Amino acid sequence: MLLLLLLIPFAAGLLAAWMPGDSRDRPAAVAGIATLLALLLVIAQFGRISAGEVPQLRFAWLPEFGLDVVLRMDGLAWVFSIMVLGIGVLVLLYARYYMSRRDPVPRFYAYMMVFMGAMLGVVLSGNLIQLVMFWELTSIASFLLIGYWQERNDARRGARMAFTVTAAGGLCLLAGVLLLGHIVGSYELETVLAAGDRIRAHDWYRPALVLVALGALTKSAQFPFHFWLPHAMAAPTPVSAYLHSATMVKAGVFLLIRLWPALAGTWDWFWILAGAGVCTLLLGSFFAIFQSDMKGLLAYSTISHLGLITVLLSIGTPLSVVAAIFHTINHAVFKASLFMAVGIVDHESGTRDMRMLRGLRRAMPHTAALAVVASAAMAGVPLMNGFLSKEMFFAETMLVGGTENWWMSVAAVAMGLFSVVYSLRFISVFFGPLARDLPDEPHEPARWMRVPIELLVLLCIAIGIMPERVVGDVLAVAAHAVLGPAMPEYSLAVWHGLNLPLVMSLVALGGGLVCYLVLRNRFELAGRDRTPVLHRINGAQLYETTMLGLASGADRLIRLTGTRRLQPQLRVLMTALVAVPLLLAWPAGHWALPLPRNADPLFALLWLIGAGCAIGAAWKAKYHRLAALAMAGGTGLATAISFLWLSAPDLALTQFMVETVTVVLVLLGLRWLPPRRPPPHLAPHAPPSTWLRRGRDALIAGAGGLALAAASYTVLTQPGVPGIRDFFVLRALPEGGGSNVVNVILVDFRALDTMGEITVLSAVALTVYALLRRFRPAPESIPIPVQQADDADPAVHEAPAQQAASGYLMVQATYLRFLLPGIGVVAVYFFMRGHNEPGGGFVAGLVFATALIVQYMVAGTDWVESHLRLRPHRWVGWGLALACGTGLGAWLFGYPFLTSHTAHVSLPLLGELHLPSAFLFDLGVFFVVVGTTMLILVALAHQSLRSRRMPPGRAPSLAAIAPPKEIQ
Repeated sequence: MLLLLLLIPFAAGLLAAWMPGDSRDRPAAVAGIATLLALLLVIAQFGRISAGEVPQLRFAWLPEFGLDVVLRMDGLAWVFSIMVLGIGVLVLLYARYYMSRRDPVPRFYAYMMVFMGAMLGVVLSGNLIQLVMFWELTSIASFLLIGYWQERNDARRGARMAFTVTAAGGLCLLAGVLLLGHIVGSYELETVLAAGDRIRAHDWYRPALVLVALGALTKSAQFPFHFWLPHAMAAPTPVSAYLHSATMVKAGVFLLIRLWPALAGTWDWFWILAGAGVCTLLLGSFFAIFQSDMKGLLAYSTISHLGLITVLLSIGTPLSVVAAIFHTINHAVFKASLFMAVGIVDHESGTRDMRMLRGLRRAMPHTAALAVVASAAMAGVPLMNGFLSKEMFFAETMLVGGTENWWMSVAAVAMGLFSVVYSLRFISVFFGPLARDLPDEPHEPARWMRVPIELLVLLCIAIGIMPERVVGDVLAVAAHAVLGPAMPEYSLAVWHGLNLPLVMSLVALGGGLVCYLVLRNRFELAGRDRTPVLHRINGAQLYETTMLGLASGADRLIRLTGTRRLQPQLRVLMTALVAVPLLLAWPAGHWALPLPRNADPLFALLWLIGAGCAIGAAWKAKYHRLAALAMAGGTGLATAISFLWLSAPDLALTQFMVETVTVVLVLLGLRWLPPRRPPPHLAPHAPPSTWLRRGRDALIAGAGGLALAAASYTVLTQPGVPGIRDFFVLRALPEGGGSNVVNVILVDFRALDTMGEITVLSAVALTVYALLRRFRPAPESIPIPVQQADDADPAVHEAPAQQAASGYLMVQATYLRFLLPGIGVVAVYFFMRGHNEPGGGFVAGLVFATALIVQYMVAGTDWVESHLRLRPHRWVGWGLALACGTGLGAWLFGYPFLTSHTAHVSLPLLGELHLPSAFLFDLGVFFVVVGTTMLILVALAHQSLRSRRMPPGRAPSLAAIAPPKEIQ
């Protein structure tokens, strides 16, 4: 049930994303039905939850670190799941009528469902590391939702600001969670909650508390991180209604409630949360009064109410926790209805500027009535749900403050007074004469667009009149999940007699009404566009200034230390390669290397030849690229022979094939380089500084190569150091099912590394293909083709020598085409024997790619694609799918990812066959190697030819293209 509940939103989001861009009803229906099913699934669990059961799902994740994926639903998680899904259903229904047909609606619903799934992951996580992962996913999803209208600058700015602040807080939360896990010895939520005394007594309690508090305060927009929330109003109104009522900002509140048993009860907890909460509730409510944007007013009121909840949690009494949960529920109900009411006003009148709006109740009386009732709940008017939880807030501040710390009670009353003022300011747009200069003629929305607000407003009234019957059991279940045996006695009755909290509520109501009238009459409140006294306190401007300072500092650092040229970067790397081993070896005095006693002169000569080829390639690279490429191939050939000499046939075979493929691909890539420099005997004499620079670079490069060789030789010749060779040699056949140790390592013991390598290889090939679709080589470096257009007669235009060469090439191409099946058989042979003899999927893929390259060289890509019907993208995709499928198959059978299994099958004629599951993984490697090689080949060949404006469909071979001057 828990796994299904978590997967439903993500599956619905994926399905919605695949729908056509002009569709509005179908993605809305998919998202709404999926959310409703998940809501019904959660509601059905109330009987078990109220009976004290905690449904839990657990499966292994990282057992070596004691980490499991744990999903659990206690009373608190159940209540937050109801809020996330219940308000989610209403918001999705509302969005169906709010979103324009011009908007990419499927993308909107996909983002919403991903955000819903991430929030469910936060509240259902039974592991703190897992909770942090979903926590950061909510930041990513909110970034996409806030910046949904990508063409708007304010949307992009608000999305970046929200993501930067909340993601930075998420990193702090991760550090705090790691400290808690170190203190307790486990990241399991139940274990951490049960170890509260040990955590509070530990020396690392204070840094852990600060880091966790930073994560919660940034997510819930608490002072001094409150500035990002008003800028998130650039999102569509359904997003604002959802993020600021039941999700996103409530994630920080949920975290504080969840970790209350483990972290609360100290003065550190009180002063951190109470200080931030009191500043937040006062600043948020005060700033809300002077907003001219209706959504901006609601944003600051959200900040204020979140500060109220934070203050309740800081108090530390069990009853304050009950009040915090109660106000969290109430705030979600009335704030979602208010945001949707603002959306209706904006949608039907074309603006939400309160300086322009007035008299809307004449044009939309039903919406006006709903907004007035929801505003009364926000202001804490009696018989509304907000009145009950706010009265509990007054009672708790009075209890904890007493006569000494009376400032908290004063702050609570001030916040209540301000909330009345901005609530009256909000509903003022519905009274007075109807405005005539609005962008659109205001009118009532579609019937179903108003239904979500009606249901929420009805719930506000029901909770306010019958709190015990409507929400009593739900509140008790959630509070008991947090408090356990410390559950206090409390009453949700509407009337508690004439007491001090009631007097505080009446003072706030009366004072707020008087304050509103005074401000409206004397200071022309409706026309103000900035907050008096505090208008210079601008956290968003401080954020922007900080970001600009960081960016300018980074640019200055790059100018001082960075360069766009490759040569200085290589110089720094080579210098570090020489300096680091020297610094490590100097204190220890290890300078002597054990020299080989029986060195073979032929082997030494081979290395000298390879070194000479390397030096020649470096020297010729600037003047004769083809010669440099040939010499680089000679270096690779010497390396391959060295592997073969040292009894490593697998490496030697792979190196041979890599050199073959690389030479052709680099040869095609030469035309993309700028024109070559003239050779030394034609160039003017270089100045001495040039020779000094070249000598310096040669010295650094040689020293770096010698340092790397010395380090490798030292590691390989250390006496008495146990290696891993024996481990793999002894276990390759019994555990990996093969006698070729190298192949068994690649497809079994270190298969995850191989999986990463082929993924990177695929990404590189796709990147090359994508880049070459945009850019073209320099015209000076493009050779001129000899072939004519399709409608030309080559016999008329070709000289006799060219005719003879063309005939020779045609005969050569005819014979070379017969190589394809032969080399294909060799590739199959190497592939099939790879698990027990030298070979394998990588080598076989290179061999088969070489066969295809030969066909390209004599016939061009047109022939290869039309006759062989090669689709490199599909080869890459099927290869990765096979490799991943092999790992998932092991996972489904209860084994770790990519665990290999060998089956023994007896056939009548063939006898006993060994069929390892690594065969499929190796086949995936084969497909990826062939696909990526051909993808790069086709990209280089086609793009080079297209840039010469060849006729469509013409892609001649290398044999049909005249070599450039440097090759001549």
